[in-house]
Amino acid sequence: MTDKIDKGPAANPPAGPGASGTTYEAIKAIPVRHYGRWISAVVVAVLLAWLVYAFSQGKIIWATVGDKLFDPAVLAGLGNTIIISISAMALGLVLGILFAVMRLSNNPVTSFVSWLYIWFFRGTPVYVQLLVWFSLPLIFQYINLGPIYKNETVDVMTPFMVALLGLGLNEGAYMAEIVRAGIQSVDEGQSEASHALGMTRTQTMRRVVLPQAMRVIIPPTGNEFINMLKTSSLVSAVQYTELLRASSNIGSTAGAVIEMYFVASIWYLALTSVFSVGQYYLERRYARGSLRSLPPTPFERLKANLNMFRRTEVAK
Repeated sequence: MTDKIDKGPAANPPAGPGASGTTYEAIKAIPVRHYGRWISAVVVAVLLAWLVYAFSQGKIIWATVGDKLFDPAVLAGLGNTIIISISAMALGLVLGILFAVMRLSNNPVTSFVSWLYIWFFRGTPVYVQLLVWFSLPLIFQYINLGPIYKNETVDVMTPFMVALLGLGLNEGAYMAEIVRAGIQSVDEGQSEASHALGMTRTQTMRRVVLPQAMRVIIPPTGNEFINMLKTSSLVSAVQYTELLRASSNIGSTAGAVIEMYFVASIWYLALTSVFSVGQYYLERRYARGSLRSLPPTPFERLKANLNMFRRTEVAK
C-alpha cells in the first residue's frame, strides 16, 4: 500500500540545499501591478462621464425618448428596415455568387460583363443609385418587355422596389468580390481532382468549391449585412418608410426632432447588436476544423476583460 503524501509543506518548501548541494532561497512571487490599465480606465471613465453630463445639460426631453421608443409607427418602420435589409442582402448574395462565377470564367464576354458591373456599382455612391432608380419614370414612361410584361414605370418603381434595387444591386457588387476571394482561397488541386473524377465545371463549383469557400465568405458577409442595416436609412430619400423616416415624421409633427433621432439610434444599436452576436456564433461554427481552439464566446471574452484588472503573479 502506498503511503499518503502530505502536500502541505510542498506548497511552501523551506530554504535549503538543492540537488547539487547549493543553498537556495525560497522564491518570492511579487504581484505585478498594471498601473497603465488603471490609469487608462480612469481616463476613459472620466471622458464618458463628461459626455453624459454634456448631454444631460442639453435641452433634450428624455421622457419623450422613452415614450416614443415603442410607438406603433416606429415599430412599423423598424419592421420595414428589417424586411428591406434582408431582401436586399438576399438579392446581393445571389448576384454576388453569379457575378463572381462569371468573373472567374474563361469566357471573355461574361468576365468583362462581370467586371463592368462590379466597377460601376462599387464606383458610384449608393445614394446616387437610389436617386437614379427613383427618377427612372422621368425617362421611361413604360416598362415594355413585349408579350411578357408591360406596365407604367411609375407603378412598377414603388418605394420598396426602388430601395430593393438600389441596395441589392450595390450589395451584389461587393458580394461578388467577397465570393470571388472565397472561391480563390480553395486549393486548385480540389478542382483538378474533381475533374479527374468526371465532374463538370458546374458540379465542381457547386459540390466541392463553394462548400469549402463558405468558411472565407461567411465572416465578411455578416459584416456586410450589419452594414446593410445602417445603410438602409438612406432609402428614406426615396419615400420608403423605414425606421429613420418613421422617426423623422413623428419628430417633425411632435416638435421633437432630436429626441426621435435618439429613438432611431437606440433601435439601430439594438439591431446591430443582435445580429453581431448571431454573426459571431455563425463564424465560430464555420471555424470548426480550421482552428485548433475555437475563439472565445462573448461571455468568455467579457470575463477575460474583467480579469485583466486583477493582479496577477509572476509564474516561476
